[in-house]
Amino acid sequence: MAEPVAPNWQPMPVYLLATLDTKGHEAVFVRERLVALGVETKIVDTGCVGTPAVAADITREEVFAAAGTSLSTMLDLNDRGRAVTAAAEGAARLIREHHALGRVSSVLGLGGSAGTTIGTAAMRGLPLGVPKLMVSTLASGQVRQYVGDKDILMLNSVVDILGLNRISRTVLAEAAAAMAGMVTAAANANAMHDDKPLVAATMFGVTTPCVERARAVLTDAGYEVLVFHATGTGGQAMESLVAEGLISGVLDITTTELADELVGGVLSAGRDRLSAAGHDAVPQVISVGATDMVNFHAPETVPEQFRGRTFYRHNPTVTLMRTTVEENARLGEELGHKAAAATGPTAILLPRRGVSAIDREGQPFDDPAARQALFDAIRRTAGSVEVIELDCHINDSEFAVAAAEKLLALMNQSIQNAKCKMQNQP
Repeated sequence: MAEPVAPNWQPMPVYLLATLDTKGHEAVFVRERLVALGVETKIVDTGCVGTPAVAADITREEVFAAAGTSLSTMLDLNDRGRAVTAAAEGAARLIREHHALGRVSSVLGLGGSAGTTIGTAAMRGLPLGVPKLMVSTLASGQVRQYVGDKDILMLNSVVDILGLNRISRTVLAEAAAAMAGMVTAAANANAMHDDKPLVAATMFGVTTPCVERARAVLTDAGYEVLVFHATGTGGQAMESLVAEGLISGVLDITTTELADELVGGVLSAGRDRLSAAGHDAVPQVISVGATDMVNFHAPETVPEQFRGRTFYRHNPTVTLMRTTVEENARLGEELGHKAAAATGPTAILLPRRGVSAIDREGQPFDDPAARQALFDAIRRTAGSVEVIELDCHINDSEFAVAAAEKLLALMNQSIQNAKCKMQNQP
């Protein structure tokens, strides 16, 4: 048995999610491995149709009740899709509530497409840092819809999770060992925490010099900077952390995901991008990094409707398309409106000489007219938000330092405002 990480370490149970009519024996195998590693485990039955092969600690009746329905209702409907949807909703709500009550340390799931849908729905409802592991037949493919913006570990089951054999036992034992390791590491997290306030920054390869320089300024000022790669999931992850109240300020240098959402690229972060900081009054400095481009995969994947546009082959699997004057005007309107709706200190910084490494004089995406359309639309729609234009490129040190120093000033302003509010309270 593994040694505990501290003399008084008493971890809450791992919740193990599985459809016990088809994966009951596999779930018991994983629980036995976890218990042997010193980790208490509770099995949650997320099945509906067949008879459970083993007993659950939390029954399928409880899961469907948490979704506001019942097992008998699901059986009467005889609709597998609706049953999976209800089980996912119920598991997510039940585990979220149990975690809030201190009853669950982590979540491990076993499944094919249905089990993965249910298990990861429950995992996405938990905060960052809570161990989450999904053993899935789908783990070697596209998993964004399952992982979302959370720290979910996907483990490929290699064979179907149907019966115990030399392959499935090996993979399931790996899953148990990985979860035990994550749980024990999480138990020590408080001993390794950093009290520095957090700043979130967004970056793309074509805005890296700017963010690196700004990060150095913010680090020297006593902040820890989390850099998010603006690839859709990166922007979503940042928005989630801001909404969870973990971020003191946002340096949103790279808002390229807005372009993918607007035009139809592959790296959209959804309609809520550039919303959380404004909604929660978190100080933010916004810029227009990489809004000159929309992202696609290999050239042959570009939709036919875009044939004839200006493209740049970033690498064999990434094709960039230059945004037009009209698209920049629409981007500027969206960015300006979202900034204007912010309830906290906000500023917009605009680089006149280019918004990415390939949007500058002599580079393939250089387009002064498109930049001007973007800037004009921002000024027209940003309301009372301060808009600052600098006669430099986004990757110039001058721009990076100005953005970082502006964010420091806004965060200081927010701190002073909060102090004054507290002093004026009766």
